[in-house]
Amino acid sequence: MLERLNQAMEHIEGRLDRVVDVAALARTAATSEYHLRRMFSALAGMPLSEYVRRRRLTVAGADVLAGREPLLEIAVRYGYGSAEAFARAFRAVHGVGPGEARRTGAALVSQPRLAFRLTVEGSSSMRYRVVDRPDFGVVGFKARVPLVHLGPNQAIIDFVRGIDPGVLENLRDLSDQEPQGVVSVCDDLDPSRAEGTELDYYHGVVTSAAAPEGTARLDVPAGTWAVFTASGPVPEVIQILWRDVFTEWFPANPYRSLPGPEILRIRPSPDGTEADAELWLPVERAGG
Repeated sequence: MLERLNQAMEHIEGRLDRVVDVAALARTAATSEYHLRRMFSALAGMPLSEYVRRRRLTVAGADVLAGREPLLEIAVRYGYGSAEAFARAFRAVHGVGPGEARRTGAALVSQPRLAFRLTVEGSSSMRYRVVDRPDFGVVGFKARVPLVHLGPNQAIIDFVRGIDPGVLENLRDLSDQEPQGVVSVCDDLDPSRAEGTELDYYHGVVTSAAAPEGTARLDVPAGTWAVFTASGPVPEVIQILWRDVFTEWFPANPYRSLPGPEILRIRPSPDGTEADAELWLPVERAGG
C-alpha cells in the first residue's frame, strides 16, 4: 500500500500545472477515491486537496521569484483564472502577495514533497474484529457541525451539553443492538475532509425502535464493519485509536474504508480520567 501511495505522490508531481485527477490517483494507489482521501489525511496530517494546493503554490513561488514570466502567465499555468485569484491563494500560503514577493525577494513557505515509509515501533497489538451486520438505525439528537482535525470540537461539546440528561437516559433505554449504550455518530462528511467542512453529528443509540418525537433517525444499510477497541486515558486513547487505525491497521490489512457513518462508543471510568473506546467503521475487502 505504501509503495502505491508513493506512486500516487509521483503522479501529483507530474501534474502540478494541470488539474489533479483524484480518480486517476486512486487507480495508481489501487484503491477507491474515498479510501485514498482517508488514508492520505491520516498519514499526512492534512487533506489531499490541501497538499496539492500547497505543492502547487510552492512550485509557483519559485517561478514568481525567478522573475522571468509575467505573473498572469504563472497564475494561468497553475490553474488560476485571474491574477487576483492567484494572489489570494499565494498570500494564504506564503503570507505575502506574488507581486511583493517578486519585488522584495521575500522568503516564501515551502511544502516539501511527501514520501511514505514504514516505521516499525514497539506498540502493542491492535484489538479488532470484522463483523457483517444487517441494516440498523441510529436514533438520537442531530446537529450539523464543522469538522475539526486537532483539539476539541467545541460545536459538538456545546451541542451535547445542551441535551437534557433525563431525555438522554430515556433514549439509552432504546439501545437494543451493538454497540450498546449512547454513541457518537459522524455522517455525511465532505469527501475532501477539509478543516471547517460540515458533517452530520448524532448523539444517540443504535436501535430497531422508531425515533421518539424531537429526535432524528439515521437508517444504515447492511454491510461489513471493522470494530476497534482500546483503553486508556482520555482524550488520548481516542485520538491514538483513530491514528493507529489509518496509519497501521489499514496499510497492513486487505480492507479499505467506505463512505458511511463512523460510530464511536466511549465508556468512561468512574473518575472520568480513563475510558474504554470502541470505534465502528464501514469497510470492504480491497478489490471487492
